Amino acid sequence: MTAPTLTDGLTTSEAAAYLRRLGVARPEAPTLGALASLHRAHLLTVPFENLDIGLGRPIRLDHAALMAKIVDARRGGYCYELNGLFALLLRRLGYAVDLVSARVATGDGDLTAEYDHLALVVTSPDLAGRVLADVGFGDGFVEPLPLADGFERRERGLAVGVARRGELWVSRERRDGEDWRDRFVFSTTPHSLDDFAERNIWQQTSPESHFTRSRLVSQLTPTGRVTVSGNRLITTTQGRRDEVELADDEAVRDALADHFGIVLPAV
Repeated sequence: MTAPTLTDGLTTSEAAAYLRRLGVARPEAPTLGALASLHRAHLLTVPFENLDIGLGRPIRLDHAALMAKIVDARRGGYCYELNGLFALLLRRLGYAVDLVSARVATGDGDLTAEYDHLALVVTSPDLAGRVLADVGFGDGFVEPLPLADGFERRERGLAVGVARRGELWVSRERRDGEDWRDRFVFSTTPHSLDDFAERNIWQQTSPESHFTRSRLVSQLTPTGRVTVSGNRLITTTQGRRDEVELADDEAVRDALADHFGIVLPAV
């Protein structure tokens, strides 16, 4: 199914509220620099998280639900939510956006199922070509990547980039002294958010989904990353990793409020 690329965006007031959530001004034009600033601000402000699954709350992908959760309640979400809503914002700001299906690379060299991840391919008259954007992968690239075979850039002490494999594209990264590591593989075929609905249900309900197994909240910081994984608080600062065991649910709630601004009655 083909997704609209210039329509189906937020209203003017919704876009203004979303930009306030990100702490950025509305860009004057849909340029690459503006997209990079929005992308980075999103990762620094809106956490990747699966808390609703542990709370037994269904994750809905309709426009109103995404606005209510991410903007009004100042929560986060996972790829379908974060990239789904970000696409609506970008369309309102003048970008053309396609939702694309990605398969995530696993530790054993395999790939997850189709629609396991949602990423964005962005264009506009102010861009030299297509750009890969993704504010919903968790620990992914910080700024959008030009969709050019072999493109690479250094971020956070490692190389990130994209490569073409036949009709498919690969988002990948490489640490110094190591080989390239695939993060996810995707085609540029556009989809609607409805096409991800079945996999969204699977992610919330299947015992095989890693989202049903443990609590996860993670966010980029100016100096690294902060994560709550299960009952562990993990902070990375300038490459140094520190891990603390959170003693109980109260300690987890305190960590969520202190580090992510998320206030929940229970976790």
